[in-house]
Amino acid sequence: MGRTLFKKGDRGIAATYMSRKQALTKLQLSLKDFRRLCILKGIYPVEPHHKKKANKNNSSNKTYYLVKDIQFLTHEPLINKFRSFKIFVKRLRKAIGKKDQETSQRLRDNQPVFNLDHIVKERYPTFVDALRDVDDAISMCFLFATFPKSKNVKADLIQLCRRLTVEFIHYIVEAKALRKVFVSIKGIYYQAEIMGQQITWIVPHTFGYSRPTDVDFKIMVTFAQFYSTMLGFVNYKLYHSINLVYPPKLAVDCPSAELLEGEDDYSEFISALNLNLKSSVEKSMEEEEQIDEFPEGEDSDEMQTRKAEQEKIEKLKNLFKGCKIYLNREVPRESLLFVIRCLGGEVSYDKTLHVGATFDEDDESITHQIVDRPVLQKKFVNRAYVQPQWVYDSVNAGMLLNEKPYMPGAELPPHLSPFVEEKEGDYIPPEKLALLDLQKGFVANLVRTVESGDDSSDEEQPDQESDDESNTKKRKAESEDSLNKSKQMKVTTGVPDKMDPVKLAQKEAAEEKRLAIMAMPKKDKHLYDKIQFGQKRKKRENRKLEEKRKNYQKEQKRLKKEMMAS
Repeated sequence: MGRTLFKKGDRGIAATYMSRKQALTKLQLSLKDFRRLCILKGIYPVEPHHKKKANKNNSSNKTYYLVKDIQFLTHEPLINKFRSFKIFVKRLRKAIGKKDQETSQRLRDNQPVFNLDHIVKERYPTFVDALRDVDDAISMCFLFATFPKSKNVKADLIQLCRRLTVEFIHYIVEAKALRKVFVSIKGIYYQAEIMGQQITWIVPHTFGYSRPTDVDFKIMVTFAQFYSTMLGFVNYKLYHSINLVYPPKLAVDCPSAELLEGEDDYSEFISALNLNLKSSVEKSMEEEEQIDEFPEGEDSDEMQTRKAEQEKIEKLKNLFKGCKIYLNREVPRESLLFVIRCLGGEVSYDKTLHVGATFDEDDESITHQIVDRPVLQKKFVNRAYVQPQWVYDSVNAGMLLNEKPYMPGAELPPHLSPFVEEKEGDYIPPEKLALLDLQKGFVANLVRTVESGDDSSDEEQPDQESDDESNTKKRKAESEDSLNKSKQMKVTTGVPDKMDPVKLAQKEAAEEKRLAIMAMPKKDKHLYDKIQFGQKRKKRENRKLEEKRKNYQKEQKRLKKEMMAS
C-alpha cells in the first residue's frame, strides 16, 4: 500500500490552532461580535508551543485559538441573533433617513432581544460550580451599580446590577453568612461562607465618579451582561435555600410597609437593607439550627476541632446581639448597616437621610453610636461613641473590642487584614500578637502603646547587663579556683565526662542531616538549596520589618517628648 500524503497544515500543530482572522472567516462575524461571543462562552486565546509551526512556518505574530473551540462556537444560537440585530440596525437607519416615523417605531418595538440563560446553564452545570465562580460576578455587579448612565453603560444595566446586589446582600444578612471584612484603599472586601464555599468580593467606596480613559467599557459591559444573568440564577437558588420569597418582599409585620404607595417606594424600602424580608414558611415551622453532636471515635480530635470551629462561627453570628447602634450621617451607612445586621445587631440612622429607619437618635436604649467627627455637639451618657473601624475590627477579632481606643478624635489602632495568615517564621506585628493573646483569654491590650514597647526594651537591657556582670564574676572566681588547684596538683583516677542526653541527640541529628545533605543527588541538592535560600530570605525580611518597627517606635517616642517639652 502506498503512503498517505497530507497537505501542509492538515495535521500536527498547524491543525490544532487557528488564527483569529481564520476564525472570523469561518464564523462570518465581525471582530466586535466575535469578541463578545468569546467572552460569553468563556473561550480565550491560547499560546502555541511552536508559533512558527502553528502558522505554517510563517513567523508573523498572530492571535491563536484552538480549532476545537472555534468548532464549538459554530453551533451557538447567539450567532443568528447577532446577524438579525445587524439587519435591524440597517433597517432602522434606513427608516430614520427616510423620516418614516411609523416604520422606525415598529422596528424599535420589534427589536431583537437575546438572553444568556442557556449559556449560564452550559458553563455551570451544577450550583456549586456557579458558587465557585460567583466572586467576579458579585464584584462586577457592585462596580456597575455605582456607575452613572453613559453612552456605553445603559441605565437598565445599572439598575439591574443594583437590584441584584441588594438581593444578594439581603441573603447574606438573613443567612448570617458574613465571616470577614477589610477596608482598603481599593474598596471594602467582604468574605462570606455559602454552602461550604468561601465567597470574597469587593465593594467600591462611594466617591465622586471620574470616567477613566484607558478602559474599554464595551468589553466590560459584555462581562456585566453575563455576570448579571448568572447572579440572577444564584440569587434565586439562594433565596429558596433558606425559604425566602423571590423576588424579595418585605415582611407583613414590617411597621413601614403600610406607608408604601407604589413599586418605586417598595423597591426603595427593600434597598434600605434595614427591614426583614418575607419568608415562604411560618416561623413556628422553622427548626432552629443546633450544633451537631459529633460521636466520639477514632477521629475524636478532628471532631472536637470541627465542633470548636462551629461554636466560633455561632458566636460570630451573634456578635452584636443585644447592641442597638445608631449611625451618624457622615459614616458609610450601607456598609456598617450590612455588617451589623449580619451579626445580629439592631441599626438605625437619620430618617431624613434614607427610608427604613427603625428608631431615633434620642432613644435611650441605644448602646453604641458610630461617629466620624472629632467633636460632637450633643452626647448621651448611657451610650458608647466609637469610630467606624471599631465595627470592622470587632468582626475580624470575633469579639466586641474595647471602645476606648476607638473614641471620636482618638488615633486609631492599625486596621489589620484578616485575609493574611502568618505562618511559622513570618513576622507578626505586635498588635496582631496582642489580639491573639486577647482571643486566647490572656490579659493583654489590643493596642500596645509606644511607651510600653520602649519600656519593655529598656527593662530588658538592665537584666542583660546584670547577667553580664554575674558571668564575669563567675569567670574570675573560676580562674582563681583553677590557680589554687594548680598549686595543689596531684594525680587522681580519671572520671568519664557526663554528656547531656539532649545535647548528644541534637549533635547526632545534626551530623545525620549533614551526611544526608552530602549524599543527596544533584537535582535534589539544587532544590534543597533553593528552599534554604528562600528561608534565609524570609528571615532577612523579618529582621528588616522588626528593625523598621523599632525605628518607628523610637521616632514616635522622640516626637512625643518634643510635644511634651513644648
